[in-house]
Amino acid sequence: MAYDRYVAICHPLRYTVIMNLRLCVLLILLSLTISVVYALLQSLMLLRLSFCTDLEIPHFFCELVQVIKLACSDTLLNNILVYVMNSILGVLPLLRIVFSYIKIVSSILQMPSAGRKSKAFSTCGSHLSVVSLFFGTGFGVYISSAVTDLS
Repeated sequence: MAYDRYVAICHPLRYTVIMNLRLCVLLILLSLTISVVYALLQSLMLLRLSFCTDLEIPHFFCELVQVIKLACSDTLLNNILVYVMNSILGVLPLLRIVFSYIKIVSSILQMPSAGRKSKAFSTCGSHLSVVSLFFGTGFGVYISSAVTDLS
């Protein structure tokens, strides 16, 4: 979505050429492939762990780190994998979004008309608010869980 907004603002006349069906399908397949590989990798890493007692987790969704804490076997490799992959999958998209918005803002500031600037900012406003909510909430949860783990 950040790339879509970047192309729409910075290259509006070439938008349909750049954002063709093939590129959209490739972006979707890339996202799907990364998600499936990450889920499969984490599932396979959980299968190698042994648990001390029969535990029943009463929720369909459970936090991976909390399940790893229940294991009796060595979980160092699992913890390293979780933190490395979460860092990569969290930081790289954020950097891509920040980079695209830097390019968008610099392109908007070069526009001569105030009306064009307003329209360009309103085009990106909804995406920017969703990204801010998503990453802000994620960082808030991460920081609050890190603080409770320390105390």
